[in-house]
Amino acid sequence: MKQILPRQNYLGAGGWVWAGNYQLERYLYLLHRVTGLGMLFFGLIHLTMTTFFRIQGQDVWEATIALLTNPWFKIGEYLVAVAFVYHALNGLRLILQELGFVLGKPTPPIYPYKDALRKKRPWTMVMVAVIVILALVFLFDFTIGGW
Repeated sequence: MKQILPRQNYLGAGGWVWAGNYQLERYLYLLHRVTGLGMLFFGLIHLTMTTFFRIQGQDVWEATIALLTNPWFKIGEYLVAVAFVYHALNGLRLILQELGFVLGKPTPPIYPYKDALRKKRPWTMVMVAVIVILALVFLFDFTIGGW
């Protein structure tokens, strides 16, 4: 009797970035993962800075605040704000898709095939446009507004 072997995963961690002929939604999902991990990392750093360094006294706290006024940290704050907006809006899009509100009605499988997700692609494009606009507003406020 012939034994069937499982399919080998040759992509490894690179499958996160490129795993075939994926559409826009796959890359939005990848960015959703990355922004989630980034915000988790920011949260851990924020809790560490505000808890452990504040307990150690006024001098340590002032030195930490002086370090955080570095322009590189300001750019990081901007990226965290953009990541938060993206993560929230993409999460809302995923919830609406999962509940079936932004999916089209099923169609019979007649060539050329068009699934329900691709019918509602304009909603995805609107979400991406809103994120880009909000990112530009945050960037303007960050550079000109003195955030």
